Amino acid sequence: MASSLLALLDDIATVLDDVAVLSKVAAKKTAGVLGDDLALNAQQVTGVRADRELPVVWAVAKGSLVNKAILVPAALAISAFLPALITPLLMVGGAFLCFEGFEKLAHKFLHRAEDDEAHRQELTKALADPAVDLVALEKDKIKGAVRTDFILSAEIIAITLGTVASAPFATQASVVAGIALIMTVGVYGVVAGIVKLDDAGLWLTRRDSGAAQALGRGILAAAPWLMKLLSIAGTAAMFLVGGGILVHGISPLHHAVQGWVDGMSPVSAALLPTLADGLFGIVAGGPVLAGVSLFQRLRGRPA
Repeated sequence: MASSLLALLDDIATVLDDVAVLSKVAAKKTAGVLGDDLALNAQQVTGVRADRELPVVWAVAKGSLVNKAILVPAALAISAFLPALITPLLMVGGAFLCFEGFEKLAHKFLHRAEDDEAHRQELTKALADPAVDLVALEKDKIKGAVRTDFILSAEIIAITLGTVASAPFATQASVVAGIALIMTVGVYGVVAGIVKLDDAGLWLTRRDSGAAQALGRGILAAAPWLMKLLSIAGTAAMFLVGGGILVHGISPLHHAVQGWVDGMSPVSAALLPTLADGLFGIVAGGPVLAGVSLFQRLRGRPA
C-alpha cells in the first residue's frame, strides 16, 4: 500500500514537473502576443472617465475569462479527437498575427496623423457632451475589447496547445488551463496599472514632497512613451511569433533556415533564425492583408 502511494506521488510529481517545464516553454512562446495584448487592451479603455477605467478593465477581464472558458475545452477537444488540426490552426493563427502586424504598419504609413487626431478630438468632445450616453459608450468599448481578447486568447491557446501537443492529455489540460489563467490575470493586472499611471503621476505631483512631485512629473511624461513602446514591441512580436509559426510549419523553409545557420557562432545561430522569422512574417503579412482587404471590398465593407 505504501509503495503504491509512493508510486502515485512520484507519478503526480512527474506530471507536475512536466506541467511546470511545458508551462515555462509555452509562456515564452506566447509572451510575444502579450505586448500587443497589453497595448490593445490599454488603448481600448482610453477615452473612458477616470473613475470608470478600473470597472471597465474588470468587465473586460471577466469577458476574457468567459472567452477562455470556451476556448480551452475546444482546444483540448481538438487535441483529443482531431489532433491533425493543430498544425493547420497554428498556421492560421500565425498568418493572422502577420496580418495584424502588417495592418498596423499599413495604418502607420498610409493614414494621416490628422485623421487620428481628429478622431481623438471627436471622442473627447463626445465625452464632454452631457447628451452622450456614457453607459452605452462603455458597453461598446467593453464589447470591442472582449472581441479583441477572444482573438488574442485563441492565438495564445493555439500556440500553447502546439507546444504540448505530444504530451499526455492531463498535462495538456493543466498547461493550457494554467497558461490561460496566468495570462488573463497578468495581462489585465498590468492593463489596470497602465491605465492608472497618469492618475498615480497626478496624485504624486500634488504631494508636498519635492521628490514625490518630481516622480509624478516623470510618470506623467513617461506614460505616453510606455504606450508607444508597448505598441512597437507588440507589432514586432506579431511578426516574430507569427513568422516563426509559419516557418516551422513549412518544413522546406524551416530546414533551409536551419541549414543556413549551421556552422555559425552561437550568437548568430540564435539571432539569425529569429530575424528570418520576423522578415518572413512581414513578407507573409502583406498578401494576407491584401486578400482580406479585397474580400472586404467585395462584401461592400471599407478595407
